[in-house]
Formats: sequence, structure tokens, C-alpha cells
Amino acid sequence: MVVGKSVPRVDGYEKVTGRAMFTADLAPGNCLVAKVYHASIANGRVTAIDTSQAEQIEGVVKVVTFQDVPKISYPTPGHPWSVETAHQDRADRRLLTGRIRYYGDDIAAVVAENEVAASRALRAIKVTYEEYEPCINPREAMKGTKPPVQEECPDNILAKSEYEIGSADQALAQAAIVVEGKYETSIVQHCHIEPPVSYAYMDKGRIVVVTSTQIPHIVKRVIGQALGIPWGQVRVIKPYIGGGFGNKQDVLYEPLNAFLTTQVGGRPVKLELTREETFANTRTRHKIYYDLKMGLDAQGHIVARDMLAVSNQGGYASHGHAIAANGATSWRHLYQVPNVRARAYTVYTNTPVGGAMRGYGIPQYAFAAEAITDDAAVKAGMDPYDFRMENIQKGYFADPWLKPIAANTNGVAECMEKGAAYIQWKEKRKKYAGQTGNIRRGVGMAIFSYKTGVWPISLEIAGARMVLQQDGSVTLMVGATEIGQGADTVFTQMTAETLNISMEKIHIQTVQDTDVTPFDTGAYASRQTFVTGTAVRECAEKLKEKILEYAKELLWERRRALQTSARETEEVPGADGGTAPDSASWLPADLCDGCIVNAAGDVLLALEELAQESYYSLRHSSAITAEVSEQVKKNSLSFGATFAEIEVDIALGKIRVLDIINVHDSGRLINPRLARMQVHGGMSMGLGYGLAEQLLLDEKTGRVLNGNLLDYKLPTMMDTPDLTAGFVELEDPVGPYGNKALGEPPAISPAPALRNALLHATGVAVNEIPLSPQRLIAAFEKAGLLSASVGNGSEGKKEDGADV
Repeated sequence: MVVGKSVPRVDGYEKVTGRAMFTADLAPGNCLVAKVYHASIANGRVTAIDTSQAEQIEGVVKVVTFQDVPKISYPTPGHPWSVETAHQDRADRRLLTGRIRYYGDDIAAVVAENEVAASRALRAIKVTYEEYEPCINPREAMKGTKPPVQEECPDNILAKSEYEIGSADQALAQAAIVVEGKYETSIVQHCHIEPPVSYAYMDKGRIVVVTSTQIPHIVKRVIGQALGIPWGQVRVIKPYIGGGFGNKQDVLYEPLNAFLTTQVGGRPVKLELTREETFANTRTRHKIYYDLKMGLDAQGHIVARDMLAVSNQGGYASHGHAIAANGATSWRHLYQVPNVRARAYTVYTNTPVGGAMRGYGIPQYAFAAEAITDDAAVKAGMDPYDFRMENIQKGYFADPWLKPIAANTNGVAECMEKGAAYIQWKEKRKKYAGQTGNIRRGVGMAIFSYKTGVWPISLEIAGARMVLQQDGSVTLMVGATEIGQGADTVFTQMTAETLNISMEKIHIQTVQDTDVTPFDTGAYASRQTFVTGTAVRECAEKLKEKILEYAKELLWERRRALQTSARETEEVPGADGGTAPDSASWLPADLCDGCIVNAAGDVLLALEELAQESYYSLRHSSAITAEVSEQVKKNSLSFGATFAEIEVDIALGKIRVLDIINVHDSGRLINPRLARMQVHGGMSMGLGYGLAEQLLLDEKTGRVLNGNLLDYKLPTMMDTPDLTAGFVELEDPVGPYGNKALGEPPAISPAPALRNALLHATGVAVNEIPLSPQRLIAAFEKAGLLSASVGNGSEGKKEDGADV
């Protein structure tokens, strides 16, 4: 049994020794270098472009502008394609453009023999603009701009959605307590280690793109769409990838790179973004504005919830409204509320493009939803823990319209209990009540629910292929990508578990190649172990069945060869219509430790022996393989909670995180060590989201102001406290091995838990993140805390923690 054990990562040695080969490592030495010319305005049109000087620079091979590329608009998000037009993503992107929609939009590209020549050529390009006033606020943009950001949307509203259960207005009018609040999140960047990079070349008339992506099969399709060529003329290869977090769940510069190689005779062309380009020219997490209302009865039960969400999409659709809509869907989960309404808008602006990021809209939603939950508890005079425990949905429940989305197991209450016990919730809520002075402490909490995959909102399909090798080992190929989260290790464990052979005998192919890899839509939506895991288990079961069928035939033939008398046998159905002996002890029943065994567990023959027979038998030679392509029509909600203890220096506007725990109900843990790794990584991202990270834009020009790792305040090891991960293992009945989502959920609830701890410590509700010193000082000053705390002399006791 290997499922449920903390086995080492199968790719660990290659990564820590530097043997793992990433895209840039694989690029041929004779690669040409491509660079993109970005617009120096946020809104306007190119009226003239002069590339003549650039073309004369030594080493420059080709210069292309928006005038030279196909006039084809294409979609970029990593969503499954649909044959139904209504379900297709908005196609509003072109390889290069003369209509500028955000500061840094792509106008031209240079291909040169080396970096120096390419950089010199960019500086030599001359562009003249007709400039329009940029609009970076979606609330203003949805009133309409002239011209609109995208011509197809005169009011700049990319999409909107709404629903209502019961009557929110009536319930709010009759509520004993009504709480209202406006909440905002910030634009943040993924900050993966490896920047987006690809190289492209031509082989036998086809375009080959090697790229760092989460979605190789989708990249193949989009390149074909962008260039207007049959999709089969494109081959995409994904090597090891240095992180993605959703940014690489978008088709970024691969289509442009594919086009460029066709312009230089198929020579290899590498296009690698700088860190500054990664910040400004790839994707970001959407900034979302929330107007929320909550109504309570006299006993503190929630009777109504109302949401208005306005999401800042930026200049192009990318994943578009799916982000805000995901949060609106979650608004009706988790709590027992008879009257719920949600309205969500996604709005084009002249800002960097919003896309997928770990949690897919739920970190934004959860910050607002869990903030107003604490605000409601305070107004009702209830402990926030007790308030939640009174109002959460317990046991099984299903989405009222999207029935497959269900709490097949629901451990949110157990997560709360475990987290509260760890943080000593009751004791510290009482201990830290009514503090004065400059140094104050508080504890806060937040909870969440999260879907596993995207069914039934979108397609879920996964593929797996297994080959029994001559030595009895098994090669495994999947289309789902290993992006650092440990998927290859988990798939290896699943295969070893089902086939009952050692993990050392399972060889998973880390590189995805769309020419040979089974189709899978990729790594996103916490779907890997749930969706692709379903395909892996089915494939392993099919391979096992074929192995036992071949073993039965082989053993029967060997048995028959040893017959000494017809009297010792009787007629029974055999593999070839012959006879079988009285005893069933020769019949293969299962695999065990790399051997074929009978029903009693006795070894009949080694798997290696059978494998060699299958390859080289003169009587019946047929390599044993299995392949499945599985449409997975199921979903399951996972749950969790964060509890945090903080210390606040009011005069400095500084938060120190003293202790923090995430507790997750993600079903059965396939690999507890990898699970803890996932949780720790997500908690770290959540800390940054809540306390420090924010992509700043110039309000007048739309230019990114801190697009580098010096000025963008990404938490370091020095800023991070000890992180504690806890689990409530309730085996999910629809997960392939009792498992459900864990990849994204750890990043969801830390930010609101920190905000609520601040509320407990100071009594100040700060409704916008990050909780930076500037923002806290302004809030404390408005609340009158600064004059009251300075010189008080009550400095408190400092203990180990993290400064942010």
C-alpha cells in the first residue's frame, strides 16, 4: 500500500541536483532571439511605425509589426474548447496590435542573432500614437468610455451574471440586524521562479513549440487558431516547468513565437520574458470590488446575503468573467442562508490583463465574505467562531443548480474545532479583549469551501496510457502536467497502488508532447488527483485486467504441457477452448509485489517473466498496454479554515504574525508530506496577499510602478512564521482514492483570517488588502488610535513571530 504514505518525490533528485531540464536549458545553441516592442501608452492607436533603422542593425534577422501578422482574433485562457459557440471564450487577442489597450501592449517583435542586437533593434523602432485617456477603475469604466476598451463592448462590460434564491430584499427589510460593507482586493502577480519562455522551430513543415506551460494541449489548439492553420500542424512540448500558479494556464507568447519561426525559414527562435515583462505583460490576479449586505435574525442566524461584485479585467478577456462568477457561485455555499442574491460584473479597463491565479477568484471572494462574517458577528455580539458554527452548512449539501457540485463529505466543523484548539481560541479571545496601548494582539479566523475541477460548468477530460515493459516495470504517460505540485509523484503512487507493485517499477514521463501524450486539458482547478487520478486508476485497472488475462492463458498452456493423462482433466472453458485441471490453484487472481498470485496469495510467476513472454513468445507475442480517455462528470467540495494570532504595532502600522494554522478537509491524503508542502506554499501566498503584495499602477498613465522583485513586496523567509498544517481526513465517496481538492485551497483563507485578527486586536475593520503599514496607519488615524496609543507605555511582550 503506497497511497496514504509520505513517499519521496519521484522528481526530487533531478531537481535538487540540477539535472532537471527546463525550457531554456533545452533551447538549441543556434536559437535566434526574439523580443517584443511594448506600447508606452495605456490607451490609443498606432498612427505610424518606422522599423527601418532597426532592420539595419547588424545581427537583426527580422522585424514584424502588427501590420504583418494574421488579422485573426483568438482566445487565450486555458479552458477546454467547445464545439458550441455559446460556450467558447471571447476571442479578442491578436499576435500584435495597433490598438493599444494597456500600458505595454504588444506592437512589434524583433528576431535577431543575439540579445544585444535584439535589444538595440527595439530601441531603434519609432512609433507615433493617437493617445486616449486611460481608465483603470472598473466602476468608472462600466459607465462607458470613448472609445471603449474593446469595440464589441460599448459599456466595457465583458460579461455579467446574477441569481437569487428566495427574496434578499424582503429578508433584509425584515432582519433584526443588517450589516453592510465595501471590500476591495488588490492586483497581484504570481511570481513563479521561471519566467514564461518558449522556443519554436519547424520540422517537416510543422511548427514545434517547446514551452513552459500548464496546458500544452490547449496551447496547441490556440496556436492553430491564432495562425489560421490546421491544429495538427502544431506540436507542443512541455518539459519541466518552474512554477505557474495559473499564469501559465493562459496561452501567453507561444502563438507569436510560432509565427516568428515561420518568418525566418523555420529556424529556432527563443522568446523569454524578463521579470518586468512577466509582471506587466502576462496575467495578474483580478482586483475585485465587493458591496455586501448580510441580514440576521434576533438569535444571530443569517437570513439573507446580498453581493455586488465588480471585477477589473484589464485590456483583454483572458479567463474573463469566470473569475468573478466563481466567487458568486461560492456565495451560496458554506452557510445556511434561505435568501441569497449575487450580481457580478467583469469590466474591461486599461490595466494589465487579469487571468487565472491560485484559487480562481475565491481568495478575492473569501476575503470579502469572511470579513463581513466577522463584522456581522461583532454587530450581533457573538463570538466569530460560535457565529460560524451556528450558521455553517453541516453534512451533505449540493449546489441548487449545479447538482454535481456537492459536499459529499463535509469536515468544515471539524476543521474549525481543530484550528480553534490549536490556536487556543477561547482563551485568547478573552485574554486580548479590551486592550489599550501601542502593542496589541488578536486572533482571527476564516473558513472556505472550494470545488474540485470545473464540471459541470465546463468540460473535464483526462487521459492516461500505461505500457508493461520487458522487465515487468510500467511506463505511465498522462496529459496532466507536473508544475511543481507533486502530481507525478501522486500519479506514480496511484498506479503502484492499483497494480500492487513497487513505486520504483513505475516510470512516469514528466515531459508532455502533444504528438504522443494522451489528451488532458492540463494543470488547473485543483483537478489533478481528482480528475486525472480517475483516468489513472481506470487505466491501471485495465492494464491489470489484461495482465491477468495473459497470465491465465500462459499458465494454462504450461499446465497443459505437463498433462500426463486425459483422465486427470475435465472439460472447462479455457483461454483456447481446451480443458483445465480440477484445482483452481493455478488460476491467476491478482498482482502482489510484482508477481502473479492465485486467490490464496501463492506466487504463480513473476511479472517480469510474464512481460518477457508477452514480448517474445513465439506462440502469442503481444505487448500489454492500456489507454483511457475519460470524461469525468463529478465534483466535490473541499473545506478548510485558517486561524491566526498576530501582534500589531499601532504606531508603525506593522503586523507580526505570531502563529498561524490551516486545517483542511481534502479527503484522503494521497501523500501527507506533499499535502503539507502544498498547504505551506499556499499559506505563504496567502500571507503575502493579505499583508504585503500589490501591483501598483500610475493612476494617470496606467503604467506598472513596481514590476520587479525589489519593489514588489513579496514575503521572504524572514517574513514568514512557522506554518502549521492540519487535516481532517474524511474519505470522499467520488474521489478516485477518496481524495478531493487541495492544490489551491491553502491560499484562500489566510488573508481574511489576518484581517479578522486585526479587528480583534484593535477594533478597526480594514476592508482592503494588503494590510500594509500605509493602509493601517491611515485606518488607525481615522479611528483615533494613534494619539491614544503613543506614549501609553503599554508595549506588551514580544515573542517569536514574523514581521511583514
